[in-house]
Amino acid sequence: MSITVIHTPDVEIEKMQKRDGWAISEFRLPITGETGSATTVFYSIFRPGSTHAKHLHTESDEIAVYLSGNGVVGQGNSRAEVSTGHCRLMPKGTEHFFYNETEDKDARVIGFYMGAPSVVGTGYKFCGNATPEDLAQPRDDLNDGILVHLNNLESKSWKNAQVQPAIGTHNGSPNALLHVTLQPGKTIEAHKFSNAEAIYYLESGEGKISEQENSQDVEFDSFAFVPKGTSHEIENKGSSVLEMFLVLTGAGSLEEAA
Repeated sequence: MSITVIHTPDVEIEKMQKRDGWAISEFRLPITGETGSATTVFYSIFRPGSTHAKHLHTESDEIAVYLSGNGVVGQGNSRAEVSTGHCRLMPKGTEHFFYNETEDKDARVIGFYMGAPSVVGTGYKFCGNATPEDLAQPRDDLNDGILVHLNNLESKSWKNAQVQPAIGTHNGSPNALLHVTLQPGKTIEAHKFSNAEAIYYLESGEGKISEQENSQDVEFDSFAFVPKGTSHEIENKGSSVLEMFLVLTGAGSLEEAA
């Protein structure tokens, strides 16, 4: 299999049912099992006041990255506020929700249904709407799963890039989420993940992902799916920092994925 690059605006908006808790303004599925991936990727936009109601996934952990906006999340009976830069893991079988409580800002959220090739494959179950009483509960952190912010994470060097491990073996997840930054003119040298599939999301900048003699451009809102064992490199082609999120399915760290 080859690397697949998908630009989010080219993906059709899914017709999700509000009666099943999907009161999301826009919901796209850029990468699924049909792409060849073991993990399904979603890209969602929450207009002010919109929500994904209480639900759970019996077959899949969910990893989410809050790209812009802010709101309140629930995990079981606990609550927390999230904003740009928060990263979160919701363990399979646990009830959770997200609500954009701002009056004038969209919230953009990307997410990964780990090891599930489709939404149906996650074992999705609607558990009820988030009530005013749910939103009024103290927001003093979540009592299950993982919630971290990029501002609180240390970085390390990796193949000419800087990497912040947000979620992975170090905090209890068998799969990894990493934030990667690459300076202008730099290249993440050729590498492969023998023990994991890789999914990159480009949050800012412009670049090129290459395998052997085949290269594809990546830009803001691009996803790239890299099959297990595929050697590839990533080049920053622009004049600004290239920022990416990297998800590894099947490995909790870069070292485990190698």
